[in-house]
Amino acid sequence: MTYHPKSEFMATIMERGFIADCTDYQALDEALSTGVVTAYIGYDATAASLHVGHLLNVMLLRWFQKTGHRPITLMGGGTTKIGDPSFRSDERPLLDDAAIASNIAGMQAVLNRYLAYGEGPTDALLLNNADWLDGLEYIKFLRDVGRHFSVNRMLSFESVKSRLDREQSLSFLEFNYMILQAYDFMELNRRHGCLLQMGGSDQWGNIVNGVDLTRRMSEREIFGLTTPLLTTSDGRKMGKSAGGAIWLNEAMLSPYGFWQFWRNTTDADVGRFLKLYTEIDVEECDRLGALGGSEINAAKITLANEVTALLHGRAAAEAAEATAREVFEKGGVGDDLPKLTLSAEDIGDGISIAQLLVRAGLAGSGKEARRLLTEGGAKMDDAPIADPGLMLDEAALSTPVKLSAGKKRHALVQIG
Repeated sequence: MTYHPKSEFMATIMERGFIADCTDYQALDEALSTGVVTAYIGYDATAASLHVGHLLNVMLLRWFQKTGHRPITLMGGGTTKIGDPSFRSDERPLLDDAAIASNIAGMQAVLNRYLAYGEGPTDALLLNNADWLDGLEYIKFLRDVGRHFSVNRMLSFESVKSRLDREQSLSFLEFNYMILQAYDFMELNRRHGCLLQMGGSDQWGNIVNGVDLTRRMSEREIFGLTTPLLTTSDGRKMGKSAGGAIWLNEAMLSPYGFWQFWRNTTDADVGRFLKLYTEIDVEECDRLGALGGSEINAAKITLANEVTALLHGRAAAEAAEATAREVFEKGGVGDDLPKLTLSAEDIGDGISIAQLLVRAGLAGSGKEARRLLTEGGAKMDDAPIADPGLMLDEAALSTPVKLSAGKKRHALVQIG
Protein backbone atom coordinates (compact mmCIF):
# COMPACT_ATOMS: atom_id res chain seq x y z
CA MET A 1 0.00 0.00 0.00
CA THR A 2 1.50 3.37 -1.06
CA TYR A 3 -0.93 5.71 0.69
CA HIS A 4 0.88 8.37 2.78
CA PRO A 5 -1.28 9.39 5.75
CA LYS A 6 -1.64 12.92 7.10
CA SER A 7 -2.95 12.06 10.58
CA GLU A 8 -0.61 11.08 13.41
CA PHE A 9 -2.67 8.01 14.26
CA MET A 10 -2.67 6.52 10.76
CA ALA A 11 1.02 7.34 10.26
CA THR A 12 1.89 5.68 13.58
CA ILE A 13 -0.06 2.46 13.10
CA MET A 14 1.00 2.04 9.49
CA GLU A 15 4.65 2.43 10.42
CA ARG A 16 4.36 0.00 13.32
CA GLY A 17 2.47 -2.68 11.33
CA PHE A 18 -1.03 -2.56 12.84
CA ILE A 19 -3.14 -2.41 9.68
CA ALA A 20 -4.58 -5.35 7.76
CA ASP A 21 -7.42 -3.54 5.95
CA CYS A 22 -9.55 -0.39 6.02
CA THR A 23 -12.85 0.48 4.36
CA ASP A 24 -11.57 3.88 3.15
CA TYR A 25 -8.03 4.92 4.08
CA GLN A 26 -8.20 8.42 2.64
CA ALA A 27 -11.59 9.45 4.05
CA LEU A 28 -10.76 8.06 7.51
CA ASP A 29 -7.37 9.78 7.48
CA GLU A 30 -9.08 13.05 6.56
CA ALA A 31 -11.48 12.72 9.48
CA LEU A 32 -8.60 11.93 11.85
CA SER A 33 -6.73 15.01 10.59
CA THR A 34 -9.56 17.48 11.15
CA GLY A 35 -10.67 16.78 14.73
CA VAL A 36 -11.23 14.29 17.54
CA VAL A 37 -12.58 10.96 16.23
CA THR A 38 -14.33 8.35 18.36
CA ALA A 39 -13.57 4.66 17.70
CA TYR A 40 -14.49 1.42 19.41
CA ILE A 41 -13.40 -2.15 19.83
CA GLY A 42 -15.78 -4.73 21.28
CA TYR A 43 -14.92 -7.40 23.83
CA ASP A 44 -17.29 -10.26 24.62
CA ALA A 45 -17.15 -11.20 28.29
CA THR A 46 -16.39 -14.89 27.82
CA ALA A 47 -13.52 -15.08 30.36
CA ALA A 48 -12.43 -13.38 33.57
CA SER A 49 -9.52 -11.66 31.85
CA LEU A 50 -8.27 -10.50 28.49
CA HIS A 51 -5.30 -12.47 27.16
CA VAL A 52 -2.29 -11.77 24.96
CA GLY A 53 -4.42 -12.40 21.86
CA HIS A 54 -6.35 -9.21 22.74
CA LEU A 55 -3.25 -7.13 23.42
CA LEU A 56 -2.61 -6.01 19.83
CA ASN A 57 -5.98 -4.26 19.67
CA VAL A 58 -5.63 -2.87 23.21
CA MET A 59 -2.36 -1.27 22.08
CA LEU A 60 -4.18 0.05 19.00
CA LEU A 61 -6.70 1.81 21.26
CA ARG A 62 -3.83 3.14 23.38
CA TRP A 63 -2.18 4.72 20.33
CA PHE A 64 -5.58 6.07 19.27
CA GLN A 65 -5.90 7.90 22.59
CA LYS A 66 -2.23 8.99 22.66
CA THR A 67 -2.66 10.66 19.25
CA GLY A 68 -5.60 12.77 20.44
CA HIS A 69 -8.74 10.69 19.86
CA ARG A 70 -11.46 9.08 22.00
CA PRO A 71 -11.56 5.28 22.39
CA ILE A 72 -14.59 3.27 23.45
CA THR A 73 -14.18 -0.19 24.95
CA LEU A 74 -17.52 -1.90 24.38
CA MET A 75 -18.24 -4.77 26.73
CA GLY A 76 -20.48 -7.40 25.17
CA GLY A 77 -22.88 -7.86 28.06
CA GLY A 78 -25.59 -8.50 25.48
CA THR A 79 -23.75 -10.30 22.68
CA THR A 80 -21.95 -12.61 25.14
CA LYS A 81 -25.34 -14.20 25.73
CA ILE A 82 -25.20 -15.41 22.11
CA GLY A 83 -21.55 -15.89 21.22
CA ASP A 84 -19.50 -14.88 18.19
CA PRO A 85 -19.22 -17.77 15.69
CA SER A 86 -16.27 -16.20 13.84
CA PHE A 87 -13.73 -18.91 12.99
CA ARG A 88 -14.94 -21.24 15.75
CA SER A 89 -15.61 -24.92 15.23
CA ASP A 90 -18.31 -25.10 17.88
CA GLU A 91 -20.86 -23.02 19.74
CA ARG A 92 -19.69 -20.97 22.73
CA PRO A 93 -21.07 -22.01 26.12
CA LEU A 94 -23.77 -19.59 27.27
CA LEU A 95 -23.11 -17.61 30.46
CA ASP A 96 -25.58 -16.15 32.95
CA ASP A 97 -25.76 -12.46 33.93
CA ALA A 98 -23.69 -12.90 37.11
CA ALA A 99 -20.83 -14.63 35.26
CA ILE A 100 -20.88 -11.98 32.52
CA ALA A 101 -20.76 -9.14 35.08
CA SER A 102 -17.85 -10.79 36.90
CA ASN A 103 -15.94 -11.26 33.65
CA ILE A 104 -16.50 -7.63 32.65
CA ALA A 105 -15.03 -6.47 35.97
CA GLY A 106 -11.93 -8.60 35.38
CA MET A 107 -11.49 -7.27 31.84
CA GLN A 108 -12.02 -3.68 32.95
CA ALA A 109 -9.19 -4.03 35.49
CA VAL A 110 -6.82 -4.85 32.60
CA LEU A 111 -8.08 -2.08 30.31
CA ASN A 112 -7.55 0.48 33.08
CA ARG A 113 -3.81 -0.17 32.78
CA TYR A 114 -3.71 0.93 29.14
CA LEU A 115 -6.37 3.63 28.75
CA ALA A 116 -7.36 6.75 30.66
CA TYR A 117 -11.11 6.73 31.35
CA GLY A 118 -13.06 9.85 32.23
CA GLU A 119 -15.29 12.66 31.00
CA GLY A 120 -12.78 14.63 28.88
CA PRO A 121 -12.96 14.90 25.08
CA THR A 122 -10.30 12.18 24.55
CA ASP A 123 -10.98 10.15 27.70
CA ALA A 124 -11.99 6.55 27.08
CA LEU A 125 -15.55 5.34 27.62
CA LEU A 126 -16.45 1.91 28.97
CA LEU A 127 -19.87 0.91 27.61
CA ASN A 128 -21.97 -2.25 27.66
CA ASN A 129 -24.11 -3.27 24.69
CA ALA A 130 -26.62 -4.89 27.06
CA ASP A 131 -27.82 -1.30 27.67
CA TRP A 132 -29.50 -1.29 24.25
CA LEU A 133 -29.65 -4.95 23.20
CA ASP A 134 -31.44 -6.30 26.27
CA GLY A 135 -34.47 -4.07 25.65
CA LEU A 136 -34.93 -4.71 21.94
CA GLU A 137 -38.41 -5.61 20.75
CA TYR A 138 -37.92 -8.62 18.52
CA ILE A 139 -40.59 -7.96 15.87
CA LYS A 140 -39.70 -4.29 15.59
CA PHE A 141 -35.99 -5.16 15.36
CA LEU A 142 -36.61 -7.67 12.57
CA ARG A 143 -38.72 -5.16 10.66
CA ASP A 144 -36.43 -2.14 11.08
CA VAL A 145 -32.98 -3.75 11.07
CA GLY A 146 -33.23 -7.35 9.88
CA ARG A 147 -34.61 -6.40 6.47
CA HIS A 148 -31.29 -4.76 5.56
CA PHE A 149 -29.38 -8.08 5.75
CA SER A 150 -29.09 -10.56 2.90
CA VAL A 151 -28.89 -14.17 4.06
CA ASN A 152 -27.03 -14.99 0.82
CA ARG A 153 -24.35 -12.44 1.70
CA MET A 154 -24.14 -13.56 5.32
CA LEU A 155 -23.58 -17.14 4.17
CA SER A 156 -20.67 -15.97 2.03
CA PHE A 157 -18.65 -14.61 4.97
CA GLU A 158 -15.63 -16.81 5.61
CA SER A 159 -16.39 -17.17 9.34
CA VAL A 160 -19.79 -18.71 8.51
CA LYS A 161 -18.75 -20.50 5.33
CA SER A 162 -15.92 -22.37 7.06
CA ARG A 163 -18.33 -23.82 9.63
CA LEU A 164 -20.83 -24.89 6.96
CA ASP A 165 -18.10 -26.34 4.71
CA ARG A 166 -17.02 -28.59 7.59
CA GLU A 167 -20.68 -29.54 8.13
CA GLN A 168 -20.49 -28.19 11.69
CA SER A 169 -23.62 -26.86 13.32
CA LEU A 170 -24.23 -23.11 13.24
CA SER A 171 -27.19 -22.24 15.41
CA PHE A 172 -29.74 -19.56 14.54
CA LEU A 173 -28.68 -17.85 17.78
CA GLU A 174 -25.09 -17.49 16.55
CA PHE A 175 -26.25 -16.51 13.07
CA ASN A 176 -27.90 -13.45 14.62
CA TYR A 177 -24.62 -12.34 16.19
CA MET A 178 -23.40 -10.47 13.13
CA ILE A 179 -26.66 -8.52 12.93
CA LEU A 180 -26.34 -7.47 16.56
CA GLN A 181 -22.70 -6.41 16.12
CA ALA A 182 -23.67 -4.29 13.13
CA TYR A 183 -26.45 -2.77 15.22
CA ASP A 184 -23.91 -1.99 17.99
CA PHE A 185 -21.85 0.11 15.56
CA MET A 186 -24.89 2.05 14.39
CA GLU A 187 -26.05 2.58 17.98
CA LEU A 188 -22.62 3.87 19.04
CA ASN A 189 -22.66 6.23 16.08
CA ARG A 190 -26.09 7.55 17.13
CA ARG A 191 -25.26 7.85 20.83
CA HIS A 192 -21.61 8.89 20.81
CA GLY A 193 -20.76 9.97 17.25
CA CYS A 194 -18.53 6.89 16.86
CA LEU A 195 -16.99 6.94 13.36
CA LEU A 196 -14.71 3.92 13.46
CA GLN A 197 -14.82 0.29 14.51
CA MET A 198 -11.52 -1.55 14.84
CA GLY A 199 -10.83 -5.23 15.40
CA GLY A 200 -8.96 -8.29 14.22
CA SER A 201 -9.17 -9.24 10.57
CA ASP A 202 -11.55 -12.10 11.47
CA GLN A 203 -14.08 -9.34 12.28
CA TRP A 204 -13.95 -7.76 8.81
CA GLY A 205 -17.36 -9.08 7.70
CA ASN A 206 -19.03 -8.01 10.95
CA ILE A 207 -17.46 -4.53 10.73
CA VAL A 208 -18.49 -4.03 7.10
CA ASN A 209 -22.04 -5.03 8.06
CA GLY A 210 -22.09 -2.17 10.58
CA VAL A 211 -20.77 0.31 8.05
CA ASP A 212 -23.44 -0.75 5.52
CA LEU A 213 -26.28 -0.77 8.06
CA THR A 214 -25.44 2.74 9.30
CA ARG A 215 -25.27 4.03 5.74
CA ARG A 216 -28.68 2.51 4.95
CA MET A 217 -30.53 3.49 8.13
CA SER A 218 -28.81 6.71 9.23
CA GLU A 219 -27.27 7.88 5.94
CA ARG A 220 -23.96 8.44 7.70
CA GLU A 221 -20.48 7.49 6.53
CA ILE A 222 -18.49 5.49 9.07
CA PHE A 223 -15.35 3.38 8.79
CA GLY A 224 -13.81 0.03 9.63
CA LEU A 225 -10.17 -0.88 10.21
CA THR A 226 -8.69 -4.29 11.01
CA THR A 227 -5.41 -5.56 12.40
CA PRO A 228 -3.62 -8.68 11.16
CA LEU A 229 -4.22 -12.02 12.85
CA LEU A 230 -0.78 -12.67 14.25
CA THR A 231 1.10 -15.91 14.27
CA THR A 232 4.64 -16.33 15.54
CA SER A 233 7.44 -17.02 13.07
CA ASP A 234 7.25 -20.73 13.95
CA GLY A 235 3.54 -20.85 13.01
CA ARG A 236 1.89 -20.77 16.45
CA LYS A 237 -1.12 -18.59 17.18
CA MET A 238 0.00 -15.50 19.06
CA GLY A 239 -0.75 -15.70 22.78
CA LYS A 240 -0.82 -19.49 23.10
CA SER A 241 1.73 -21.47 25.08
CA ALA A 242 2.16 -25.02 26.30
CA GLY A 243 0.36 -24.04 29.49
CA GLY A 244 -2.62 -22.42 27.73
CA ALA A 245 -3.66 -18.80 27.24
CA ILE A 246 -1.35 -16.00 28.41
CA TRP A 247 -3.73 -14.03 30.65
CA LEU A 248 -3.33 -10.32 31.35
CA ASN A 249 -4.90 -10.47 34.82
CA GLU A 250 -2.31 -10.89 37.57
CA ALA A 251 -4.54 -13.30 39.48
CA MET A 252 -4.52 -15.68 36.50
CA LEU A 253 -0.86 -15.33 35.46
CA SER A 254 1.93 -13.88 37.59
CA PRO A 255 3.94 -10.89 36.31
CA TYR A 256 6.94 -13.22 36.18
CA GLY A 257 5.08 -15.72 34.01
CA PHE A 258 3.96 -12.89 31.73
CA TRP A 259 7.52 -11.51 31.54
CA GLN A 260 8.89 -14.95 30.76
CA PHE A 261 6.45 -15.41 27.87
CA TRP A 262 7.92 -12.34 26.15
CA ARG A 263 11.49 -13.26 27.07
CA ASN A 264 10.94 -16.55 25.20
CA THR A 265 10.05 -14.77 21.94
CA THR A 266 11.76 -16.34 18.93
CA ASP A 267 14.58 -14.29 17.41
CA ALA A 268 12.71 -13.58 14.17
CA ASP A 269 9.75 -11.99 16.01
CA VAL A 270 11.58 -9.56 18.30
CA GLY A 271 11.61 -6.49 16.04
CA ARG A 272 7.99 -6.93 14.97
CA PHE A 273 6.75 -7.45 18.52
CA LEU A 274 8.68 -4.42 19.80
CA LYS A 275 6.81 -2.26 17.28
CA LEU A 276 3.40 -3.72 18.10
CA TYR A 277 3.55 -4.23 21.86
CA THR A 278 5.82 -1.43 23.14
CA GLU A 279 6.12 2.31 22.64
CA ILE A 280 9.82 2.26 21.78
CA ASP A 281 10.71 4.34 18.69
CA VAL A 282 10.45 2.38 15.45
CA GLU A 283 14.11 2.99 14.59
CA GLU A 284 15.20 1.48 17.90
CA CYS A 285 12.81 -1.46 17.38
CA ASP A 286 14.44 -2.14 14.02
CA ARG A 287 17.93 -1.89 15.54
CA LEU A 288 17.11 -4.27 18.37
CA GLY A 289 15.34 -6.70 16.04
CA ALA A 290 18.38 -6.86 13.75
CA LEU A 291 20.78 -7.95 16.51
CA GLY A 292 22.27 -11.38 16.10
CA GLY A 293 23.87 -14.08 18.20
CA SER A 294 23.75 -13.62 21.96
CA GLU A 295 22.95 -9.90 21.56
CA ILE A 296 19.36 -10.70 20.55
CA ASN A 297 18.81 -11.92 24.13
CA ALA A 298 19.29 -8.34 25.37
CA ALA A 299 16.60 -7.24 22.89
CA LYS A 300 14.26 -9.95 24.23
CA ILE A 301 14.80 -8.69 27.78
CA THR A 302 13.98 -5.15 26.61
CA LEU A 303 10.80 -6.48 24.97
CA ALA A 304 9.80 -8.39 28.11
CA ASN A 305 10.54 -5.42 30.37
CA GLU A 306 8.62 -2.88 28.29
CA VAL A 307 5.52 -5.04 27.73
CA THR A 308 5.42 -6.08 31.39
CA ALA A 309 5.88 -2.50 32.60
CA LEU A 310 2.87 -1.35 30.57
CA LEU A 311 0.64 -3.99 32.16
CA HIS A 312 2.02 -4.56 35.65
CA GLY A 313 4.24 -1.52 36.26
CA ARG A 314 7.97 -0.90 36.02
CA ALA A 315 8.72 -2.37 39.46
CA ALA A 316 7.10 -5.70 38.51
CA ALA A 317 9.13 -5.82 35.28
CA GLU A 318 12.37 -5.18 37.15
CA ALA A 319 11.50 -7.83 39.76
CA ALA A 320 10.77 -10.36 37.00
CA GLU A 321 14.09 -9.65 35.30
CA ALA A 322 15.92 -10.00 38.62
CA THR A 323 14.21 -13.33 39.29
CA ALA A 324 15.08 -14.59 35.82
CA ARG A 325 18.71 -13.64 36.34
CA GLU A 326 18.72 -15.41 39.72
CA VAL A 327 17.14 -18.54 38.27
CA PHE A 328 19.03 -18.81 34.99
CA GLU A 329 22.41 -17.25 35.64
CA LYS A 330 22.93 -18.24 39.28
CA GLY A 331 20.79 -21.37 39.54
CA GLY A 332 18.85 -19.92 42.46
CA VAL A 333 15.19 -19.87 43.33
CA GLY A 334 14.20 -16.23 42.79
CA ASP A 335 11.70 -14.31 44.90
CA ASP A 336 9.23 -13.60 42.09
CA LEU A 337 8.67 -17.12 40.72
CA PRO A 338 5.03 -18.21 40.36
CA LYS A 339 3.96 -19.95 43.56
CA LEU A 340 1.60 -22.85 44.22
CA THR A 341 0.51 -22.93 47.85
CA LEU A 342 -1.03 -26.20 49.06
CA SER A 343 -2.81 -27.08 52.27
CA ALA A 344 -2.23 -30.27 54.25
CA GLU A 345 -5.65 -31.41 53.00
CA ASP A 346 -4.51 -30.91 49.39
CA ILE A 347 -1.57 -33.23 49.98
CA GLY A 348 -3.35 -35.86 52.06
CA ASP A 349 -1.33 -39.07 52.14
CA GLY A 350 0.70 -37.85 49.19
CA ILE A 351 0.46 -35.99 45.90
CA SER A 352 2.03 -37.11 42.62
CA ILE A 353 4.71 -35.11 40.88
CA ALA A 354 2.51 -35.11 37.74
CA GLN A 355 -0.33 -33.46 39.69
CA LEU A 356 2.06 -30.84 41.02
CA LEU A 357 3.29 -29.98 37.53
CA VAL A 358 -0.28 -29.47 36.35
CA ARG A 359 -1.39 -27.48 39.41
CA ALA A 360 1.72 -25.28 39.19
CA GLY A 361 0.84 -24.41 35.57
CA LEU A 362 3.91 -26.15 34.13
CA ALA A 363 1.85 -28.71 32.21
CA GLY A 364 -1.56 -28.34 30.62
CA SER A 365 -2.80 -31.83 31.55
CA GLY A 366 -1.84 -35.01 33.35
CA LYS A 367 -0.94 -36.57 30.01
CA GLU A 368 1.39 -33.68 29.18
CA ALA A 369 2.96 -33.88 32.65
CA ARG A 370 3.64 -37.61 32.31
CA ARG A 371 5.22 -37.08 28.90
CA LEU A 372 7.40 -34.33 30.34
CA LEU A 373 8.50 -36.67 33.12
CA THR A 374 9.21 -39.69 30.93
CA GLU A 375 11.20 -37.55 28.47
CA GLY A 376 13.34 -36.10 31.27
CA GLY A 377 12.07 -32.56 30.83
CA ALA A 378 11.02 -32.02 34.47
CA LYS A 379 13.26 -31.13 37.40
CA MET A 380 12.81 -30.67 41.12
CA ASP A 381 15.23 -28.30 42.83
CA ASP A 382 17.26 -28.28 39.58
CA ALA A 383 17.76 -32.08 39.66
CA PRO A 384 16.18 -34.37 37.02
CA ILE A 385 13.20 -36.35 38.32
CA ALA A 386 14.19 -39.96 37.85
CA ASP A 387 10.88 -41.51 38.91
CA PRO A 388 7.81 -40.36 36.90
CA GLY A 389 5.57 -41.91 39.57
CA LEU A 390 7.16 -39.94 42.43
CA MET A 391 4.79 -39.14 45.31
CA LEU A 392 5.48 -36.25 47.70
CA ASP A 393 4.11 -36.07 51.24
CA GLU A 394 3.79 -33.18 53.66
CA ALA A 395 7.30 -33.70 55.00
CA ALA A 396 8.82 -33.51 51.50
CA LEU A 397 7.10 -30.17 50.97
CA SER A 398 7.86 -28.73 54.41
CA THR A 399 10.29 -26.36 52.68
CA PRO A 400 9.50 -24.74 49.29
CA VAL A 401 10.27 -26.97 46.31
CA LYS A 402 11.29 -25.53 42.93
CA LEU A 403 9.74 -27.35 39.95
CA SER A 404 10.97 -26.82 36.40
CA ALA A 405 9.58 -27.75 33.00
CA GLY A 406 12.35 -27.49 30.47
CA LYS A 407 14.94 -24.75 30.90
CA LYS A 408 12.69 -21.70 31.05
CA ARG A 409 9.55 -22.47 33.05
CA HIS A 410 9.65 -22.69 36.83
CA ALA A 411 7.40 -22.50 39.88
CA LEU A 412 7.67 -22.82 43.65
CA VAL A 413 5.49 -25.30 45.55
CA GLN A 414 4.96 -24.65 49.22
CA ILE A 415 2.60 -25.48 52.08
CA GLY A 416 0.50 -22.54 53.29
